[in-house]
Amino acid sequence: MRKIKKILWLLLIVFIIAQFFGPDKNEGDMASMDAFLAETNPPKEVRLILKESCNDCHSNVTRYPWYNNLTPINYWLADHIEHGKKKFNMSNWEGNSTKRKDHKFEELIEVVEAKDMPLNSYTWTHTEAKLSDEQIKAVVDWAKRVRLKYGLEPLPN
Repeated sequence: MRKIKKILWLLLIVFIIAQFFGPDKNEGDMASMDAFLAETNPPKEVRLILKESCNDCHSNVTRYPWYNNLTPINYWLADHIEHGKKKFNMSNWEGNSTKRKDHKFEELIEVVEAKDMPLNSYTWTHTEAKLSDEQIKAVVDWAKRVRLKYGLEPLPN
């Protein structure tokens, strides 16, 4: 029993010390998304969906919940954000080729239609981010229009 108590005290001390360390935050400026929004011209409804369901992990602007102040949760969130930005980053849009932009929208359509985005782990704590069928349709319709603008998507029959 004494050994378990010592281990628990050690774990508590390590946990307390870990709270003084954390990953860098993803706290950029909303202006970083201006080029993406200007080029893709999402309707008002889609802009709201992007803000509520996508920005935190797919831009340089993240709204952090209170539990981000707890280590190791903050490292888990930082990893999700980093991974999300590698897949699709609205703040880093200008440097992409038209072909890459078109491909990103192709992937966006695929994951939104499959209801793979936003992640369940995100919507557990951000219930407002869960997309209804109408919202999914609005995002997919907008994304398809953007792909047509890029001129790489074949015209529908």
